[in-house]
Formats: sequence, C-alpha cells, structure tokens
Amino acid sequence: MNKAIKWGLVICASLVVIIIAVLLIAPAFIDIRDYKPKVEKLIAEKTGRPFSVGDDLHLSLFPWAGISLSALNLGNTPEFAEKEFVTIKSFEVRVKLLPLISRDIQVKRFILSTPQIVLVRNKDGHVNWSQPGKLTEKSQKTPTSAEADTGLPIKNLTVGDFSIKNGSIIWIDHSANVRKEITEVNMGLQGVSFDRAIKLSFSALVDNQPLSINGTVGPIGQNFKQANIPLDLNFEVFKELSLGLNGSLMNPGSNPGFDLALDLKAFSPRKLLASLGQKLPLATSDPQALDRVAIKASLKGNQTKIAVSNAVLSLDESTLNFTLNASDFSKPNLAFDLNLDKINLDRYLPPKSEKQPAAEKPTEKKAPDYTPLRKLILDGQIKIGQLIANKAKIEDLMIRITAQNGIINLDPLKLNMYQGNVAGIGKVNVQKESPQTNINLDAKNIQVGPLLKDVLQKDILEGAANARFTMAMSGDDGAMIKKTLNGEGQVLFNDGAIVGIDLAGMVRNVKAAFGLEQKPAQRPRTDFSELEAPFTIANGVVNTPATSLKSPLFRLVAAGSANLVNETLDFRVEPKVVGTIKGQGDTEQRSGLMVPVIVSGTFSKPKFAPDLAGVAKQQLEKKILGSEQGEKLLDKKGLEDSAKGVLKGILGQ
Repeated sequence: MNKAIKWGLVICASLVVIIIAVLLIAPAFIDIRDYKPKVEKLIAEKTGRPFSVGDDLHLSLFPWAGISLSALNLGNTPEFAEKEFVTIKSFEVRVKLLPLISRDIQVKRFILSTPQIVLVRNKDGHVNWSQPGKLTEKSQKTPTSAEADTGLPIKNLTVGDFSIKNGSIIWIDHSANVRKEITEVNMGLQGVSFDRAIKLSFSALVDNQPLSINGTVGPIGQNFKQANIPLDLNFEVFKELSLGLNGSLMNPGSNPGFDLALDLKAFSPRKLLASLGQKLPLATSDPQALDRVAIKASLKGNQTKIAVSNAVLSLDESTLNFTLNASDFSKPNLAFDLNLDKINLDRYLPPKSEKQPAAEKPTEKKAPDYTPLRKLILDGQIKIGQLIANKAKIEDLMIRITAQNGIINLDPLKLNMYQGNVAGIGKVNVQKESPQTNINLDAKNIQVGPLLKDVLQKDILEGAANARFTMAMSGDDGAMIKKTLNGEGQVLFNDGAIVGIDLAGMVRNVKAAFGLEQKPAQRPRTDFSELEAPFTIANGVVNTPATSLKSPLFRLVAAGSANLVNETLDFRVEPKVVGTIKGQGDTEQRSGLMVPVIVSGTFSKPKFAPDLAGVAKQQLEKKILGSEQGEKLLDKKGLEDSAKGVLKGILGQ
C-alpha cells in the first residue's frame, strides 16, 4: 500500500514537471502570429466590423500566463465616415496560471497604452456603438435564479499593476455639428484585492480642462452582494470645483444603497462656466450674483428612499440649512425643512431692459400637465429671516406647505414687513385641468409710505395700513386669473396722507388745483386721519361703493371701479368741507361746498379732473334756483362750458 502511494506521488510529480516543462517550452516552438489571420477573421465575423492587430504578439504560459500585443484596431461599419471605432497602441496582461484552478486570480500586470474610442452619431441618428444585426431570441440568454444568486465567480483577486495610459474618448455628433474630446486619460489602481482598500487615481482633460479623481475604494470583501464598501474620493473639476465624497456603498448586488457625506467646496459658477467658454443661461441684474456656491450634506438612501440631513447651502451671502426626505418615487412623498437666513431675490432676476421687446406672434400654448402634482404628497416648512423681493423688505417669513390628492395648502403663511405683519392661508386645487386658488390674508399696521417708495419708487400715499381680503381665482396665466378673480375685503389707513393731490386746494381754488391757474411750488398733499376702502371683486372688476376719507376739516367719499382686465379707472370723488378749511390755508367759511372729482384713464396714466358741471349746478341752484332762466340753463346741453364762465364770477375771488 505504501509503495502504491509512493508511486502515485511520483507519477503526479512527474506529470506536474512535464506540464510545467511544456508550458515553459511551448511558447518557444509556437508562434502565435501564425494564428493572427484566423483570429482577425473570427472577430471580424462576430462583430461585423473590420478588425486587425499588429505583428508584435507575444505569448507566455508559466509561471505567468500572459499575452502582449500592439496596434489593435476595431473599425466602424461602412455607413460611418470615421473608419476607427476602437484603437489600442499596446496591451499587456499577465496572470498566474495555477491559482486559476481554485478561482484565485493573481494578475501581475494589466497595462493598456493609448486606447482611443470614437463615438459617432450620424445625421440620420444612427450610432456606431450599436452592434450590427440583432440577437435572436435563442441567442439571448436570461440568467436563471441560481445563476443570479451565485455572487462573484472568483474566490480571490490580486492585481499588482493596473494602469491605463494616455487614453482618449472622442464624441462626434453630425446631426448637431458637435465634437467633444476627453484626452490624456490616465488611470491607476494600487493594492487591488478583496480584503484591502484600493487606491484610485484618475486624470483627464475634458475639452482641455483638467478633471481628476483620487482616493480609496474598499475593501470590497468576499460577499459582494451584501458588501459594505467604504469609499473616500475627491473630485477636482476644471481647477474650479472640488467635491469630496466619504462614506460607503451598501448591498451593491441586492438592494443598492449609500451613506455618504458630501462636501462641495466654495466655487464660482460664473468662473466655472467661463472656463468652459460658456455663460450663465440667464443674465442676472447683479453681475456679482452667483459668484459663490458651497454645499455640505449627509446623504443616505437606496432604491426606494433618500434622506438629506445636516445640509448647508451657501449662495453668495446667503446660508440655507435644510433637511429633505423622499420616498415612493412613482408618487413622491416629500418632507422638508428649509431655513434661510437672508436673500435678495432681485439680484438673481434678469436685468430690466429699456427697450420694449418685439411683439411675438401668438402661439398655441400647451396646457400644463398637473398629473405629477396630483400624485405628490408633501409636508414642508420654509423660514426666511430677511427677504427682498421686488424691492419689498420682508422679515421672519414662515410658510407651511402640505399637499395630497392634488390639493396644495399654505397654512400658515406669516411675515413681518414695514413695522407691521401679515398672516394668511392659501389653497391651490389642481384636481381639474384648470387650477383653483383661494387666498385669505390679514395685514396689520403696515407703513405703506416706505413700502410704496421701495416697490414703486413713488411717494403717493402715507399711513398705517390694515387690510383683510378673501380672493378666489381660476387658471394658470395672468389673463385668465384677472378674468376669474372674485372676492371681497377692506383696506383701512390711519394718520396718513395722499401725496400729489390737494383735495383741500381743489375745494379752495378749483382753477389752481386743476391747471386753470399756476400751481404752487410746494408739492400738494392731502392729510387724513382715516381712509377706509371696502371693496368687492367680480370677474376682475374691483368695485368700491363708498371709500371714505376723514379729516378734521373735510370729508371725502369715493365710489367707482377699477377694471383689472383692461386696466382702466372709473371713480367719482366727492369732498365736503366741514365748517372751515383754515388749517389747509384758507380763511373763509365754506361749509357744505361740494367739489366732485372724476378719476379716469388707465393704471399707468390716471387722469384727474373736476366735475365742473356738478360744481356749476350746485352754485346755480343756490344763486338762481327757481328762476325760469336758471331752469333752462341747467337743462342746456354743454353745461360744462357755461359753468366755466359762471365759475369765474363765483369762485374767481
């Protein structure tokens, strides 16, 4: 028995020696170049493309099985003008042979020198990377469940030297007349193994701008499907952008997930685009806007949910802290909390052009699709410490937003502005094709003078404003919203003034007030103790039945409408003197005198004029009421012209 074992071992050892000897001697007697034509023909037939390889071919079998070649060329099909698809200047790989028996891959060297890939899209849309012909159903193999569960087909992997040197990728799109190049592609991996971290270095030029990735990945471990793979990578893009990723990738073969810390260093979007020869898609009114952006955040998620926490976004002088949770992406369920310290939105709006834009030909607009909003589930909160929008200064803005089944609620909505505050709620219903919007607002003690000066650059009204209104509207464009606007409300101003109109002067001296006489140098104004304006809105027409202004010396009542659709005004203002107007620069008793004022024109060009016919009629009734001549005069057509003559005698004191 012992002799049998002994001779068995001798025979096995002899076989191993013979095999090793064959592996060592065979390459000296076998010229691999003799098989080159057959290999080229076989690959050309299988790929449907021309294929060739240079004569510098070498083969080794033991202890390292290896092959090296040069001048590899895989061409394009005839329909493409570019002849080359893939070219490689030289390639060398060496793998240890015996460990392959136990699925242990030990690679001594893997070097790819000057590879080039040319990706082409023709004018007809055909691309050169698609495989000529189609696979038949029989040739398409679907992995079985057993195959899908087998994990990695190797037991161990070790790579000594892995490098790609001076590669390039060229993208040519003939349909868009675009050519892009990624050149000087260099990649190296060190310490490649399942149980060690792999050091990665990558660099390239993208349109002559540098791009690099450096860091470590792994260890991967033996169970790839359930692995928790650490990574620590830093991306440098175009000398302007630096991004760090640190964390891990989880379960890459089953339920892929990630747990990463993202750190995007401060950079200038303007400089980044300039380095690419590009500009911002939209110009900003402030040329210094979008000059600094930085982001830090923790990201965690998988195929069904994503969570962003401890996130800080810096935008110029603004800082936003936020969290975000998203799940069920087919019908998104979003929750967020945004806290912004300050922002001036006007800086980021397009600059106002003095030239009027050319009138565009009316085109049929595609109706918005509100299906995504109908699916959306939302629960979020926005806080802004200081906000400038359309030059209005707002503080302590807080909005709670919820959405479900196509109904979006803003409740509550709060803000402070100009020594006062605003509170309200809003609802947008997009369950139907045309959105329905409802808004309720209540404003208290807003100093309207500074507000109008900031927003309109006009000094037309002063006082503390208190307002409440309820509005409902339909549609998603300005014209439709105006036509469907309905609601009611009330605006109350206390201890203020109407700047630019001297109602007391109109009473005191009609000629001066309405341009019949030279106006005084000092800008006119009408002080009041209270200005109350109740209103209703019906289909875009704002109507006030009795807007009243109160002063210790006179009263004013206005009635009329403002049409928001065609932007026209139609008001009648009736002031009435109380006892005397000495406080307004007069010295006479004018109790009961009525001077109606007609307000017409448009929002951009309002017109103010005295109701001369009303004034004349009032005075004529006092002077000659009851006389036959006076009755005829009151009934005559063109009373206004006659009244002007009468006024010279009555009021020309």
